[in-house]
Amino acid sequence: MERIRVAITQGDTNGVGLEIALKVFSDPTMFELCTPILYANPRITTYHRKACDLTTNFTTINHADEARPDRLNVLVVSDDEVPVQFGQESADAGKQALLALEAAITDFKYGKVDVLVTAPINKHTIQGDGFHFPGHTEYIQSSVGEGKEALMVLMNETMRVALLSTHLPLAQVPQAITEANILEKLQLLNVSLKRDFGIEKPRIAVLGLNPHAGDSGLLGREEQEIIAPAIERAYNELRIHAFGPYAADGFFGAHQYAHYDGILAMYHDQGLAPFKALVMNDGVNFTAGLPLVRTSPDHGTAFDIAGKGVADENSMRQAIFAAMDVYRNRMRFDEANQHPLEELYHKRRENDNPNRRPPMNFAQRDEA
Repeated sequence: MERIRVAITQGDTNGVGLEIALKVFSDPTMFELCTPILYANPRITTYHRKACDLTTNFTTINHADEARPDRLNVLVVSDDEVPVQFGQESADAGKQALLALEAAITDFKYGKVDVLVTAPINKHTIQGDGFHFPGHTEYIQSSVGEGKEALMVLMNETMRVALLSTHLPLAQVPQAITEANILEKLQLLNVSLKRDFGIEKPRIAVLGLNPHAGDSGLLGREEQEIIAPAIERAYNELRIHAFGPYAADGFFGAHQYAHYDGILAMYHDQGLAPFKALVMNDGVNFTAGLPLVRTSPDHGTAFDIAGKGVADENSMRQAIFAAMDVYRNRMRFDEANQHPLEELYHKRRENDNPNRRPPMNFAQRDEA
């Protein structure tokens, strides 16, 4: 089996992205699993390596086609002498992050890489021409989504938490909680659990919005009027095994998540705060619902420890593993659902009667 070509972006160059990428590939066994292509500025990469006292070797390349399977390949997105200011917000660092992201997305569109792993960005400094989004998820959806909606999923071996609303101010969350939105996200999560994770009949828990899941309307009526009816429709009309709504504090506190394959949280911190408290060091951010398999470490730029050589690389390693696992699962799922017998049947009918006219659609029949 050919090694999966993993594109890795450098992220904000004043953060820990390059450090954790270099640390992951200081282990030579990683090259037995994938061909890594780090989209980065080689000067800045060398600076990080020296500052963090690392010894990881890498080879610079100009095109993804030049990547070697036995080493870390740094694809040059810029060779400018850009100052590194560890722990500081910088427009230069944001520009470098965007250059890497744009190059990796372009190479995916041309089939030169298989999956994307993104190092953390600073959502403020990356803003500018070419990037007017709240984060990676929205940018990638706009770039390669082909009209499809993305679903943000935080995951590890313990749980998978999807978000109904992602980077949205808390005051705007109630407006986002509609029956249609819940049904759409439940469908996306259900398909992802089947296709991306190989779960045949996934069970999905849905969290409420209000404390105590509204307490029978005393603390809010969204659960009764919107969330519960959406769950019922998902179960009856779409055959999605969804349950809830559950009060978020008790759900996580009582370890109820262990009984479900996926969880749909209503807003960002409702799902991410307990997730990170429970599994911070090996959590992965996965963007479901898009043609591109994209993962990321479940942490930010970590400006407070950038350049000190103490950043934990395990979340980056798990993000790489997760991207490869999802990619393989998708290939297996798609191959198993191609319906080869049906295709063979139609081909045989055409071969038996080469002059046979194709069937007319309803519009053609009406015209005839």
